[in-house]
Amino acid sequence: MRLTFSGNIEAVDNGERRTISGKIAPYGEVGNTSAGRVVFAVNSISVPETKKVKLLMSHDNSNVVGRMQSYSSNSSGLFGSFKVSASSRGTDAILLAQEQLIDGLSVGVDVEDSEQKKDYLLVTAAVLKEVSLVESAAFPSATVLDIAAINNAVDEKEAQETDKKETTVNKTPEVAEESAKVPDDAASNTDDVGATAPVEAARKIIRPSALNTQRVRTPIVSMATYTEHKIKAALGDDDSKLYIQAADDSFTTNPAFSPVQYLTEFVSNTNFDTPTINALSQATLPNAGMSIQVPALVTSAGGGGGTAPVVTVEAEAGAVENTGMVTAYLTGTVKKYSGMNTLSIELLTRSDPNFYAELTNQLQRAYSLATDAAVIADIISGGVQGSAVAATSAGIISYVSTESANIYKNTSYFARNYIAGPSQWSLLMGATDTTGRPIYTAIQPMNAGGSALPTTIRGNVLGLDLYVDHQMVATTIDDSAFIVAPEAMTVYRSPQAYLSVNVVTNLQVQVAIYGFMATIVKISKGLVRYNLT
Repeated sequence: MRLTFSGNIEAVDNGERRTISGKIAPYGEVGNTSAGRVVFAVNSISVPETKKVKLLMSHDNSNVVGRMQSYSSNSSGLFGSFKVSASSRGTDAILLAQEQLIDGLSVGVDVEDSEQKKDYLLVTAAVLKEVSLVESAAFPSATVLDIAAINNAVDEKEAQETDKKETTVNKTPEVAEESAKVPDDAASNTDDVGATAPVEAARKIIRPSALNTQRVRTPIVSMATYTEHKIKAALGDDDSKLYIQAADDSFTTNPAFSPVQYLTEFVSNTNFDTPTINALSQATLPNAGMSIQVPALVTSAGGGGGTAPVVTVEAEAGAVENTGMVTAYLTGTVKKYSGMNTLSIELLTRSDPNFYAELTNQLQRAYSLATDAAVIADIISGGVQGSAVAATSAGIISYVSTESANIYKNTSYFARNYIAGPSQWSLLMGATDTTGRPIYTAIQPMNAGGSALPTTIRGNVLGLDLYVDHQMVATTIDDSAFIVAPEAMTVYRSPQAYLSVNVVTNLQVQVAIYGFMATIVKISKGLVRYNLT
């Protein structure tokens, strides 16, 4: 298993020669690597022949900028020192580090032995394969402690010869031979990374002041320098034009190397619940039968035909009045709600695994929409119409105050919930008093009328819990709102189930969702529909 991880650059020292030194890997510290959360045990990383460990740019084996010179190890981690090549790409790497545009070391190791802990992988044996300069860090303490670059200048002729070799030879630049050799087994037991053996500088180079080579060493190392040369190029500066000129090759000419990346998020406008069902009483549907019955005594005042016993006041020794009680069964019909999708075996087995999860999610939402719409229809057919009111703030106040009292008078239950469609919701959010102050959306109202906000479908209207249902009628007309006592109607539902069936003839798969529901309007006058004047 190959792991890569990285740490930040902490310091830049221009007073030394072309070396980079720092902590390669911390011991006993949790880091987020390419294999997840990892901890390296003390002395768990071994280093092969030192010169074979190369310093790369961003783990690109074709972009070598140096190689390991020496290393040391202690209880806190593994340290290393690298000789940076005298090539242009090595110089660019040092410049980018000095400008703090690259602030990390990333190390690649081959794991030979490890132990999986509860929430991290403990590596007990690994071999160092390469080290790279990168932009970000995984281990906070795996840092570059020193970056050294020679500042001595040489003559123009030597610099031009150096650049000529770099532009005419298409090879991976190698690091110049060190004048002071370091043994491959240079690991020490000291705690100071500075204890590594000193290294002589690579051959001296300077950056020519004029663009007199085939390869342009761009001064653009930040957004500020890019903006500077963009402006200068627009004003006619030839050098700046070279720095910002359009590339010969781009994604336009190489579209094959710019694949479309699909994200795991899924966009849908079906994110609806069952507000109307939630505003009523609910119960579990029995597991047998296609109809259910509930015994009830509902007098004519409540919208039924039952007769309740009567108690009267009688004179002393007077006869007791004989009254009867008339009851009946309320019946609910069990209905099946179902939906199905037929999938090809290719789509099911060769698509992203998230597809099947999203399919079942969408089937569940469709099921919710269908059952919620059925309950709305049952309230319209089984409830009663309220007194006519205007589609204004005053009309809403009249509707709530009048019908809430009527529900208690006719059912002995309290009105608790206000179910509104989108148009009624809009009316509530825009409602103001005679001075123009909002009634339901004010942050600190003088007289709190309730809460109807654009960020939630739950709120309060004059003491009633607000439920907003997008499946109600689209405009503020009759039946665009209901005031209900939850006990006046019960929704009996079974659990939803999924069923998958294989079609052998064409290897298609049918996926279905189904469930059963019955509703019973127990007291019709406990469901009062909005009546527009």
